[in-house]
Amino acid sequence: MRSIGEMARDGGLSVSALRFYDRAGVLVPAWVDPVSGYRWYEPGQLEEARLLARLRRAGMPLADIRLVLAAWAGADTDLVRGLLQAHLRRLELGLSDARVEFSTLRALLDRRETDPMTSRHTTAPTTRFSVAAPELAAALDAVRFAAGTDAELPMLRGVLFDVEGDGLHLVATDRYRMAVAQAPTSGHDGPRTQVVVPLPLVDAMRALLTGEEPVQLGLDGDRVTLEVGDRQTTGRSIGREFPDYRRLVGLPAGRRVHVDTAAFRQALETGPVRVSETHEQDAEPHDLSVLRVTENGTVIVCDDGDDDQNNVAVNREFLLHALAAGARDELVLELGAPTAPLAIRRPDDEGAFSLLMPVRLEN
Repeated sequence: MRSIGEMARDGGLSVSALRFYDRAGVLVPAWVDPVSGYRWYEPGQLEEARLLARLRRAGMPLADIRLVLAAWAGADTDLVRGLLQAHLRRLELGLSDARVEFSTLRALLDRRETDPMTSRHTTAPTTRFSVAAPELAAALDAVRFAAGTDAELPMLRGVLFDVEGDGLHLVATDRYRMAVAQAPTSGHDGPRTQVVVPLPLVDAMRALLTGEEPVQLGLDGDRVTLEVGDRQTTGRSIGREFPDYRRLVGLPAGRRVHVDTAAFRQALETGPVRVSETHEQDAEPHDLSVLRVTENGTVIVCDDGDDDQNNVAVNREFLLHALAAGARDELVLELGAPTAPLAIRRPDDEGAFSLLMPVRLEN
């Protein structure tokens, strides 16, 4: 018999995925310890796990995967071949349609780039201003966790510094979550200026913010400099345009609930989880926490069998990161429709918040 860990290692599926497929009745362990609940698999199930991993990587729907596994060991291979061919045909048709649409979109982008009325200059003007070190440190801590790591989207692999008037907004997003914070400034009297600061430079800045004194930020073309007393760090900004975050944070009002951060974190860490199989956030399944606001105004972590239409599912790891970045004993969760982002806000600072994209639950 193979343990669930051995099955995950040899079968190409994560432990979370194996639990998901057990609950879904797709790959059920041969024996479950009635005391510990630990799953054990027969040696013959290893081939099924590897087959399942291949089908999942190919994006086959769960309903078809069930039939393929049920028919795989049979003498008649027509059903399996038919399901594979049908799925391949769907993928090819979808790819063909996507190529047509993307070709049109690229032509529109090419036209915009050559049109002087729509092309935009990304180099920031020269400006200097000061920020209190504790304020800037807190703002960086509030957004750093949400920055992207995708090499194909370099404009998201940093933190946006957006200074306008006497305020500095810091923004980071990896598409599935966004964090926004702000800090008051002094000495900036020019136009609104935006630069995307790469993460290594962000981290170097944060390392200097250990005191209480004001710090100087300088933007000179594509060069960003932070000065703290006689110390400084400098580097080039990411010469790409950050998305218009102001359009992304204008959400319909949801139901706001105050939560005790430590108690809510414990409920998430010890409560039930589900496993995402929708590939919306990464190639591997990830644990989801399913949340709902009860009639008495509290947020609960829903059990597996709770399929209320008002439930909101989010990546549990992302939610835990957002709670830590909130840096308050009490936070405000704002839950709207199941398809709307979940907002995590500070009760004493409306300018600092995180947004998490919801995850569609597998039917």
